[in-house]
Amino acid sequence: MAESSSDSIDVTYVADLARLRLSPEEIATFQKQLGDVLGYVSQLQEVDVAHVSLLGDADLKNRLRADVVQPSLTPAEALANAPKQDNNLFVVPKMVE
Repeated sequence: MAESSSDSIDVTYVADLARLRLSPEEIATFQKQLGDVLGYVSQLQEVDVAHVSLLGDADLKNRLRADVVQPSLTPAEALANAPKQDNNLFVVPKMVE
């Protein structure tokens, strides 16, 4: 893939930001590989996707189940196996001082 000057990536600068030490051979390899990737992205930008729906389905309705009240645990049932509890609450050890 041919690399245009606007698509070039300064591999040395990016490696420095990532605190990577690259050999000159690695820099050259990555420069070519990144240029190839940018070339492929440029090809993708040329594809006509006007007729493709965003999510594969034009019907963008909320597909969540209905929010229905159902039986749940009582506080006593929920706390039955808790190692420590107080005033219908779980008591947990302090994690941050």
